[in-house]
Amino acid sequence: MTVLEDRIAMAKSDDEITLDELFEQIEKMPAPEGYKVEIVEGTVFMSPQRDTHWEIILDIVEQLRTKYPRKRVKSDVRIDYPGHLNGFASDVTVMAEDAARTESGLWRHQDVEFVAEVISKSTAANDYGPKKTAYAAAEVPVYLIVDPYQRRVHVYTHPKGDTYTTETRVDFGTDVDLTRTTVGLTLKTDEFPVD
Repeated sequence: MTVLEDRIAMAKSDDEITLDELFEQIEKMPAPEGYKVEIVEGTVFMSPQRDTHWEIILDIVEQLRTKYPRKRVKSDVRIDYPGHLNGFASDVTVMAEDAARTESGLWRHQDVEFVAEVISKSTAANDYGPKKTAYAAAEVPVYLIVDPYQRRVHVYTHPKGDTYTTETRVDFGTDVDLTRTTVGLTLKTDEFPVD
């Protein structure tokens, strides 16, 4: 079956497609090398990894590794979140110490303690919109958006319902104090590159 035939068959189906089925379809299609694939509210997004993007992710991971063992820090690993067809591959995720995978081998959103997303121009609206809503609904205690275009970090804490009740903005070059959160450390931003 060709990709076009697959799409026609999917369009004709009256049954609601699942996240697993969507990801199976994506795996059949060759994604360009260096692209990250996510499903946000049932829409597939592919975004390229840029140097700036990767350098910030690596900087965050290296700082988190001073406190957390490697097995708790994830990057670009699929986790399904509340809402309609939300399968995210967050830039950086910290899992709870006793985190367990589901029978199908996926990590559970209930075990996520921290998420960081680094903004890409093509998907920024997702990070500030439906992904933030899904992370709050999943009760992720700390959600960090790093925006190299604004040269700013947005810290969202205290999830309630589908929103965060606290937002803190920090300009690049200023430390992000997460010592009073589940993260329990201070992130330095002075080496974050800008676009």
